[in-house]
Amino acid sequence: MRNSKKFALLGNKKPLKLDSGKKLENFKIAYQTYGKLNKNKSNAILICHALSGDQYASGQNPITKKPGWWSKAIGPNLPIDTNKFFVICSNILGGCLGSIGPKEINQKTKKKFNMSFPVITIKDMVNAQKMLIDELGIKKLVSVIGGSAGGFQALQWAATYPESVISAIPIATSFRHSAQNIAFHEVGRQAIMSDPNWCNGNYINYKKRPEKGLSVARMLAHITYLSEEAFQRKFGRNLQNKLSLAYGFKTDFQVESYLKHQGQTFVDRFDANSYLYITRAMDYFDLPGQKKGGLKEIYKNTPVKFCVISFTSDWVYPTKYSKEIVDSLNAVGANVSFVEIETDKGHDAFLLDEKEFNDTVKGFLKATANRLGF
Repeated sequence: MRNSKKFALLGNKKPLKLDSGKKLENFKIAYQTYGKLNKNKSNAILICHALSGDQYASGQNPITKKPGWWSKAIGPNLPIDTNKFFVICSNILGGCLGSIGPKEINQKTKKKFNMSFPVITIKDMVNAQKMLIDELGIKKLVSVIGGSAGGFQALQWAATYPESVISAIPIATSFRHSAQNIAFHEVGRQAIMSDPNWCNGNYINYKKRPEKGLSVARMLAHITYLSEEAFQRKFGRNLQNKLSLAYGFKTDFQVESYLKHQGQTFVDRFDANSYLYITRAMDYFDLPGQKKGGLKEIYKNTPVKFCVISFTSDWVYPTKYSKEIVDSLNAVGANVSFVEIETDKGHDAFLLDEKEFNDTVKGFLKATANRLGF
């Protein structure tokens, strides 16, 4: 397992044209790799991270000093086996861990982008990833895998670059963002932009941080990542370090303390403006709207093999969305398998150690590798 910092300089020969019509030239994408690329460069897998993720999917995260967000899934003999596969994970376009985004320097003005950074989409993120894969000399990926917003990217890869993808594993995801999810994101964005320290997005210039606003945005989002059953099982109405109610507005309950902790640790590692841009990109995601005829037309004659995975207690992207993806793929005769995992852990179940989930990913990738002869 390797964990040295890697960057690719892209757009120096041909700029990245964004959905907004704007262009990015000479930009960086930060990425990490795990395992070894074989001689034919035919064993590569791309991992796509979700909203709050980064390129440090496995090993030790050098920022937090904690295990990578998918260390339970990526590694030797794990579901995504680095003894067999060369695994790539890049920090998405608009991110804040080294890839070009609002906190980075605009090479034309020599100043930080801040809110002058162009609005981006999931498709823009995938196009930047494709430029990275091309830069690495990889013609075809064994699989593109991602959960949540990473699942958006996996679906977009299969739609935009089907000739470059053998398989896709979209997990706990959807083909478009719902009105409810847009609403949650808007409340989070308003929390950030209402913080006096946001300074119209120029907080870095003033050496400030909208910590309170970003913390509240994270607390709100984190509520959606768990299920009611998970909250009840973990916390119930247990009090935090006390025997009786304080009859005030400081922390009484364990669940309050948990959410405040989640908010504070997020502030320590994430950029507020990146949160604005990435949530907006997720809100704009509407795969069926990209082509007349919707999903059926988009995936017509697709060579990509799909493994779609959902979780019973996920109320952010409930199983009905996965089933609509599967139904559309079945309607055009695509090669698709579907698994709904029984769990009370909610949307974040794909980040946890769920045996059936692990077995599903491992089995699908093993079968794919066997077909490819390695």
